[in-house]
Amino acid sequence: MKKIDVTEAIFAIKKEKNLSWESIAKATGMTDVWITSACLGMNSCSEDVADKLVAFLGLSAEAKSALMEYPTKTWDHVIPQDPLIYRLYEVVGVYGPTLKEVIQEKFGDGIMSAIDFSMTVDKEENPKGDRVILTLNGKFLPYKSW
Repeated sequence: MKKIDVTEAIFAIKKEKNLSWESIAKATGMTDVWITSACLGMNSCSEDVADKLVAFLGLSAEAKSALMEYPTKTWDHVIPQDPLIYRLYEVVGVYGPTLKEVIQEKFGDGIMSAIDFSMTVDKEENPKGDRVILTLNGKFLPYKSW
């Protein structure tokens, strides 16, 4: 069973049982963002998390090993057409150089880790329209000279 097969099975079960990512996260002891990423094949589950996910969703035993496989973290390099994903590309395209300048001014020459990293998605109710709050929390990794 391949990761894509498990992802498709998860989406079918999620729809059939009317589950939320939050409920799946709670059942596995993980965050909604992380478990969603794992279900999409972009993170590998520990054996414990894979067991919980398989049990909660009623996945086949074959799904467990696919969930535990190390992912190839790549994506289509074509500009996405989905409006929400496109807007995130737009944010990075417009503000990426600004973020780089501010981060390097505050921390020095380096990058933000996407390995030692966490992310949350929150909702702020606002009379002018609800707000999406994305928090990206990555360890700063300085470049080294040798």
